[in-house]
Amino acid sequence: MPTGTLHIDLEAVAANWRALDRLSASSCETAAVVKADGYGLGMTRVAPRLAKEGARAFFTASAAEGLELRRILGPEPRIYVLYGHMAGDTSVIERADLVPMICSIDQLTRHFETLPQKPFGIQLDTGMNRLGLKQAEWAAVADLALGAGPVLIMSHLASADEPGSQQNNAQLSAFRYMTDGLDIPRSLSATGGTTLGPGYHFDMVRPGIGLYGGLPFKDATPVVGLDLPVIACFDIEAGDHVGYGASWTAQTASRIATVAGGYADGLPRSLQPDLEVMAGPVACRAVGRVSMDMLTIDISHLDADPTHVTVLDPHRTVDTVAGAAGTIGYEILTNLGQRYTRQYRGDEPA
Repeated sequence: MPTGTLHIDLEAVAANWRALDRLSASSCETAAVVKADGYGLGMTRVAPRLAKEGARAFFTASAAEGLELRRILGPEPRIYVLYGHMAGDTSVIERADLVPMICSIDQLTRHFETLPQKPFGIQLDTGMNRLGLKQAEWAAVADLALGAGPVLIMSHLASADEPGSQQNNAQLSAFRYMTDGLDIPRSLSATGGTTLGPGYHFDMVRPGIGLYGGLPFKDATPVVGLDLPVIACFDIEAGDHVGYGASWTAQTASRIATVAGGYADGLPRSLQPDLEVMAGPVACRAVGRVSMDMLTIDISHLDADPTHVTVLDPHRTVDTVAGAAGTIGYEILTNLGQRYTRQYRGDEPA
């Protein structure tokens, strides 16, 4: 079956990094989060373009991702691992020269016992209750940890995509209470926190989703486009049903296009009945359920059968599609399938 084409604009990724970098003070470093294979867009292409643009610090989720990134970027950039120093990661952390962001007392103990001379960072829990040392734990081990010279102390905002949330102020206050007076670089903000203003920036911001064109960075340049080929077009009569469960019934005689792409390709089943695609300049609505490999589109109003339809473009972003699916742009972006033919605009592969 023919595959769709996923268009990935590396120049837009670079432009978004520059724009986020401009939001922070000159003394604040702008890192880049490239976990989950560069948010699904290909770490082997995204990371080198960001490095070329000026990023010198990168964040991955796991040590395995960090090892892959080290192979891609070489020895110079600093690579932080958000999962910290998990059991079984010691040799990878050492070999790839990674900086684990320690998030528990057990991890701190493991790092000191196995890699006592290797760099590490500290994660603090300021209210998200996901990863990091809580205030009492930090008070108990701060002297020991600080004596070993962590290279970064960070926390993560839970509600940064809601600028008016009181939780942002509460976490900022907690982070300051736990770290003010320390002569160690600090980082509190990912994309959302970067947009909240300089009070949240400290020494490093670490944008992720904003690099790839997603909210909450409202001024982001769109990064991805998605075209799906039409497999077949056919006519149905009034009263005919389309798709699994006969969930859509034609009210009048209609023409339907079956399109190659479905939930196996990152287009959630929940998109129907709110997905709208483009056939050239004309909007068309999806009808019937999203299948594993196929969508069905009402093209009754078109003058001719299309050869393909567009799901993502500068006006229909991952957040637009996410809204139709009742989810968030992160999920749409990171689930875009591997069956697509990927076309990159921007840098040549290394």
